[in-house]
Amino acid sequence: MMSEQVIFSIIIVIGAFIASVSQIMLKKSAQRTYDSRIKEYLNPLVIVAYIMFFGCTLITMYGLKVVPLSLSPVLEASGYIFVAVLSRIFLKESLTLRQIIGMVLITAGIVICSVGSAGVIK
Repeated sequence: MMSEQVIFSIIIVIGAFIASVSQIMLKKSAQRTYDSRIKEYLNPLVIVAYIMFFGCTLITMYGLKVVPLSLSPVLEASGYIFVAVLSRIFLKESLTLRQIIGMVLITAGIVICSVGSAGVIK
């Protein structure tokens, strides 16, 4: 059975994923042309994206009930990977070799810090 800290760490990573999705939504909205400033900011895509941002803040706060605060930035770094992958899928942006290497290093850092924090490595 997974430890409580692992479950709550996954909750924080889910929050980072939701934040990444909302960032992609905001970028999609920014690529459109609007008749007025009010329509630019008060359209459904923007409103839903900001609601999602608020929701992922609550999710992260919930996850921090168990996960040490020092581990939160490490887990939140998964958002960089999510944004890059989602940008590739939905915005058709290309990934450079440097970005791919960066994502591998971020993933390795998250795994090392998470395993060490969970008490497997001491």
